[in-house]
Amino acid sequence: MTNYPVEMYQYHRWANEKIIGRIKELPASVLNEEVSGSSYPTLAHALNHIYTVDKMWYLVLTGTEMGEALQECMPLNALQLQSVDEYAALYELLAEQYREWFQQVGDLEKSITLNNPYAGVRETRLSEIVLQVANHGSYHRGNVTTMLRQLGYASTMTDYIFYLYQQPALSSVE
Repeated sequence: MTNYPVEMYQYHRWANEKIIGRIKELPASVLNEEVSGSSYPTLAHALNHIYTVDKMWYLVLTGTEMGEALQECMPLNALQLQSVDEYAALYELLAEQYREWFQQVGDLEKSITLNNPYAGVRETRLSEIVLQVANHGSYHRGNVTTMLRQLGYASTMTDYIFYLYQQPALSSVE
């Protein structure tokens, strides 16, 4: 039986690797090249945002109150790494932390009280937060794709179906 929140996180990780891999293929200057009229001024800013939010949600999933997690991650918004390899390493380290958390968490349907400073208090399942992480990443990888096009480069396919094609095929039930 497929654990869909875990599956979606694995897709998120794969898609991040794909988009970072594509940026690695381009001239190093692309990372910090200004993109006018975009959601972010540079690809580095967009990659940094995805990472920062992933880190914030990781802290929430591991027991930190959301307000505290936001405060802890705010300085990461100003962080700008100088190479795509640095982003790849940062993303990989966080993905490993998520992997370890998945192994330890047990019940992803467990509810926690989420006190979101922007939206208020609600009971939220851990699985819903994991799906938020994947959905947020998809949205901003779309920004990165648009930015790459604005800079004159093709992006790469990071659709969920392409992730599925990378996985071993399920055998049919006889």
